Amino acid sequence: MSVPQLLHYTLDPTSRLVRLMCAEYGKDIELVHLKAWRREQDFLDVNPAGEVPVLHVDDQLTLVGASAVIYFIEEQFGAEPLLLPKEPVLRAETRRLTDWALGKFSDDVSRYIVEEKFIKNDRPGGTPDTTVLRAARANLSEHLAYFNYVLATRPWLAGGEMTLADFALAAQISTLDYLSEMPWDSVAEVKAWYQRLKSRPAFRPLLLDRVVGMPASANYADLDF
Repeated sequence: MSVPQLLHYTLDPTSRLVRLMCAEYGKDIELVHLKAWRREQDFLDVNPAGEVPVLHVDDQLTLVGASAVIYFIEEQFGAEPLLLPKEPVLRAETRRLTDWALGKFSDDVSRYIVEEKFIKNDRPGGTPDTTVLRAARANLSEHLAYFNYVLATRPWLAGGEMTLADFALAAQISTLDYLSEMPWDSVAEVKAWYQRLKSRPAFRPLLLDRVVGMPASANYADLDF
């Protein structure tokens, strides 16, 4: 295998984090798109949990699950400056906010919006549940209020340096932005922070993503929105 293969689907936020990390570190990967929610046996044989991301590193090593993939990339492909800082306090804060993005934010917000607006679009007769969407949007407002507060006090999520936490949250937000679910007018600090991240070379491949039959939001690829 010439380069690692990432099993993913376009709007999966955690897979987007993996793509951002690899791009930031200059590590080429091959993207293999699949519809994980269909739980096809070939995929379940690789990951019985039926979830992406999955990273085929080489013929001898396949990694499954967000933490396994993300921290392998950090440890094996990372280059200075590292996304997971060496200084203990900043490292701890980075882990806290990365866990928030991958866990609480995903569980409260993005998993429901992706399910209702994207995955159900692939299922016969699937229509979004407006009650679920209203609850996810209410949760989104609460999360964004917190991150808006944090970013009013420091330049990056964890402190004075860009870290894994910034990419983790930005990956979630990029999916919501594609689906026209980001209330940008109400979160000025988050918007300014996201504009800085969105302008990084590592972000460019994500901004080219398109889903057949599901156009991106009007400002999705706009760096000055």
